Amino acid sequence: MGIRTYRPYTSSIRHKASSTFDELTKGTPEKGLTESLHRHGGRNAHGRLTMRHRGGGHKQRYRLVDFRRRKHGVKARVEAIEYDPVRSARIALITYTDGEKSYILAPLGLEVGRQVESGPAAAVEVGNMLPLRNIPMGMSMHNIELVKGKGGQLVRSAGMTATLMAKEGDYGNVKLPSGEIRMIHLDCYATLGQVGNLDHEKISYGKAGKSRHLGWRSHVRGVAMNPVDHPNGGGQGKSKGGGGWHHPTSPWGQLAKGLKTRQKHKPTDKFILERRKK
Repeated sequence: MGIRTYRPYTSSIRHKASSTFDELTKGTPEKGLTESLHRHGGRNAHGRLTMRHRGGGHKQRYRLVDFRRRKHGVKARVEAIEYDPVRSARIALITYTDGEKSYILAPLGLEVGRQVESGPAAAVEVGNMLPLRNIPMGMSMHNIELVKGKGGQLVRSAGMTATLMAKEGDYGNVKLPSGEIRMIHLDCYATLGQVGNLDHEKISYGKAGKSRHLGWRSHVRGVAMNPVDHPNGGGQGKSKGGGGWHHPTSPWGQLAKGLKTRQKHKPTDKFILERRKK
């Protein structure tokens, strides 16, 4: 795991920084644990464009990652650490003692040959999945369930980690990477350790073509448009939009910076003890 920089032979690689992929031990994925990934170009089931600036990109196959780890009490051996094109974290191929194979998120420090396990009786070791009730306070963890049995939904990106702060009654106070402190039921499961691939945040694409490979199309700034096309367009010469400065907005007038979009009076508000960092 490291970052490779390049000599500036061309302007496109002057600021490029890519991963060295040192931690990977296998190139091709397990075919039975993948499925085709269809691109929709930002369109919904009715064919209407609901997300702009998407389309194209390199062909990819989706890796079926097991976020539930449902085989409790059955040990598995880590066979390989692999690359996943649709997520920032690395994934680990594991084989259970009964022969079944599966993909899990690869935490920091997990190596080929290690034994991992899930369930209430699992040891407190990196890569094992336990209920919050059995995890010591202060432990780093990831892939945290919000609903028991649904599978991990929180803290799944590269380098992310959450901390179990306290246990009160049937709930535990978990501090998330955003700084939010949230109550989660102690019967929900979480995987011990920090998600691997810490250097992902240091990657720099260096050129627009790399974004196109990932399925992101280019877009025009609103301030460069005419007033008829965008609220921030127009003005005499270069301006902040609309002829006089006002807050950046979307083409439909929605504030683009700082507007809170979370639904007010959401039923799960009662589980949030402290909001995320401002």
